Amino acid sequence: MTTVLAIDQGTSSTKAIVVDGTGRSVAVAEEPLRPDYLGGGGVEQDPEALLHSVLESGGRAVAAAGLPIDVVALANQGETVIAWDPATGRPLTKAIVWQDRRAEEICAPLSAHRDLVAERTGLVLDPYFSAPKLAWVRRHLTTAGVATTVDSWLIHRLTGEFVTDVSTASRSLILNLDSTRWDPELIELFGLGGERLPRLVACDEVVGTTTAFGGEIPVAGLIVDQQAALLAEGCLEPGDAKCTFGTGAFLLANTGGTAVRSTAGLTTSVAWRARGETAYCLDGQIYTAASAVRWLQELGLLDSAADLDRVAAEDAAGVLCVPALAGLAAPWWRPDATATFTGMTLSTRREHLVLALLQGIAAQVAEVCDLVEADLGRPVTRLRVDGGLTQSRTLLDAQADLLQRPIHVYPSPHATPLGAAALARMAVEPNLTLREAVPRWTPDLIVEPRWPAERAKDHRDRWRAAALASLTTKGTP
Repeated sequence: MTTVLAIDQGTSSTKAIVVDGTGRSVAVAEEPLRPDYLGGGGVEQDPEALLHSVLESGGRAVAAAGLPIDVVALANQGETVIAWDPATGRPLTKAIVWQDRRAEEICAPLSAHRDLVAERTGLVLDPYFSAPKLAWVRRHLTTAGVATTVDSWLIHRLTGEFVTDVSTASRSLILNLDSTRWDPELIELFGLGGERLPRLVACDEVVGTTTAFGGEIPVAGLIVDQQAALLAEGCLEPGDAKCTFGTGAFLLANTGGTAVRSTAGLTTSVAWRARGETAYCLDGQIYTAASAVRWLQELGLLDSAADLDRVAAEDAAGVLCVPALAGLAAPWWRPDATATFTGMTLSTRREHLVLALLQGIAAQVAEVCDLVEADLGRPVTRLRVDGGLTQSRTLLDAQADLLQRPIHVYPSPHATPLGAAALARMAVEPNLTLREAVPRWTPDLIVEPRWPAERAKDHRDRWRAAALASLTTKGTP
C-alpha cells in the first residue's frame, strides 16, 4: 500500500500531510507564510521562505507519521513566478505572487490580440496569469537565469529536474489548450522568445527523486492547487463543481475531455492529465476571500478569522460590500477595481461590516456560478466547498442563501494535498484508475438556503448594481 507525502505550497501557508495506503491522513504539518503587499499592486514572497516551508512542513509530517514514504506529491500556487539560476538553484528575484497586478503594463498593449489569446489558451488576457508576470520580471528585474512558475524552481531544488505539469502550464497564456504544448506564437507575443521553458509532464508522472525527506523517494503528483481540490472532492464528471475558500475563492467545474471556451468571461484550463487522458475545467476567480478577512483583522474589526461568526450581525442593515481589495476577476476582469462599502449610516457597526464583507464574497461566487451554468448549459445542482473559511457558518449560510443551492462541505481541510496524493499514487501504482485513487467522502455538513428566492434575487441585484457602480467610478466598465 502506497504512503504519500503530499505538500500543498500555498500563498498563506505550506501544508504537508502523510496519507497512508487507505487514503487516511495520518500526520499534518503546516508552516505559515505572509506575502508582502506592496504599493502599485505588487505582491511578493521570499522564495527561500517558500522552500524552507516545503522542507520544514514535509520533514515534520514525515517524522510525526513514523512511516516510510513511497512517493512525494506537490501542489502549487499556479500563477506565481520567479527567476532563478538553473546551475545553482539560487533565486534571482522574489516570487511574484498570482495576486500581483504590475504586469498590467504588459497586457494593455496586447489588447488587439485578446481574441487570439482566448481562443488558443482558454484564458483572458490579464496580469493574473503567469506569462505577463514573466515578461514583467524580464523587463524590470533581471534577464539572467530562467524565469518560470515557482513549482519548477521547487521541483528543481528537490530533484534537479526542470519540469512543470500541464495543469500549471495551462495557467500561463502561452500553452495551446487543445494540443497542451507550448505555443511559439504566443511565446513571441509576450516577448519570451528564446526563453528556456520547462518540460511539460503529466500529473501522474514520476518526474525525479528527492532525498529531502529521507532516502531516495520518487516525486510525482504535480498539479495546480485548485485543480487538485477539484479532484479530491470527486468532481470527476462534467458539471461537477467546487469552490475553495482560501486566500481567494476559486470556483471550478469539470467539463470532461472538452475544453469549453467560455462565452461569459470565465477561463478554461487543464484540470489534470492522468492515464494519458486530459480533463478540462471552467474556472472563476475571486481574488480576495481569506485575505479580505485578514484585512478586517488588520483594521482591528476582528481578532482572528475564528471570530467571524461571533462578530457578524444577523442582518447587514442595508450595508453592501464589494470586496475588490485586489481588483475584480471574472466576469469583469478589472485589476483597477477597488473595494466599496455602501449603505452605511451612523447606526452602522462593525458587525454589519463583517457580515457585508462575507456576503460580498458569497455574491461574487454566486455570480461566477451563474456564468458556469451558462457555459455548461446545465444547472450546478450543488456546490462542494472546502478551505479555511468554510469553518464560518455565517459565510456558508450566506453562500447557500445567495446561490439558492445546497452547499456540501468537504470533511477535510486538506482537499488540495489529498488531490495531489491521489495522482502520486497513480504514478507508482500503474493499475490504479482515477476513480479508485480518489477516496469516497460524505459531506461534513450540508447547508440549505434559508432565504426565499425573491430575497436572494433582490440582494444580488442590489449587490450587482453596487459592483457596477464601483467600476464606473474607475472609467467605463
